[in-house]
Amino acid sequence: MKKDFLCLTDWSLEELEKLFALAADLKAKRKRGEEHYLLKGKTLGMLFEKSSTRTRVSFEVGMYQLGGHALFLSSGTTQMGRGEPIKDTGRVMSRYVDGIMIRTFSQEGVEELAKWSDIPIINGLTDMYHPCQVMADLLTVIEHKKNYRDLTYCWIGDGNNMANSWINAAAIFGFELRIATPEGYEPHPQVVARARKLGARVSYVNDPMEAARGADVLNTDVWASMGQEEEQAKRTAAFAGFQINADIIAAADPACILMHCLPAHRGEEITDEAIESSHSVVFDEAENRLHIQKAIMATLMT
Repeated sequence: MKKDFLCLTDWSLEELEKLFALAADLKAKRKRGEEHYLLKGKTLGMLFEKSSTRTRVSFEVGMYQLGGHALFLSSGTTQMGRGEPIKDTGRVMSRYVDGIMIRTFSQEGVEELAKWSDIPIINGLTDMYHPCQVMADLLTVIEHKKNYRDLTYCWIGDGNNMANSWINAAAIFGFELRIATPEGYEPHPQVVARARKLGARVSYVNDPMEAARGADVLNTDVWASMGQEEEQAKRTAAFAGFQINADIIAAADPACILMHCLPAHRGEEITDEAIESSHSVVFDEAENRLHIQKAIMATLMT
């Protein structure tokens, strides 16, 4: 029976920890110059309705390093962009490729694609979730902190797809998560409610300094995501005071690490000083998109 990677809560703790172990193993072997063509002869179809740098490059390079091939398909150059039903796309693509990564707006659309496809579907990002990014983030925490569970995580900024995914992660992995957003920009209430039913230790405050106090991991994202550009001025005003800067870092644990999924709007949600500080692991985090996605693809497509 085929398995998809649509949302973290679709996977068990044991399954996700196996992905971390495989990603670390593939990364170490790659750095030693060892090749592991686990997906030799396989093809990944990459459907993009949202533009990307890290998602496209990491999946495409990852497939190449695993011995396979990745095929870039944008909505503007496929029949999806002209209104072909997603269930037709899924059934046709299932006869051509061995897996699909999709980066789009609607989580429901990704779930429908998975329903009608006979091959594994990977959520490369939706407006609701960004599971590959959070897995890369946690792989980075493991590398820098060794034990990712007994830590306090802090999310400052928009209650967006990244915040929703961190809430799901807290529910599965059991760590403490503090979220600070302006009023009206909270994470999705259904995501929060489900996580709390699962026993997640998630707290919500409107004061970023309170959320950051003593935290081991600081995390943020842009204030206006793709599709929200017209709200930029409104959001800039609403998020004043929610910037990760030297004061926020000083409030956290002295050995804290700082993450951002990129691209960053330096001077808005994070200062240049912060992202270039010794606390920042932003570029390790970006690299780990490659390694964790290789693990996901190898697990789903072999």
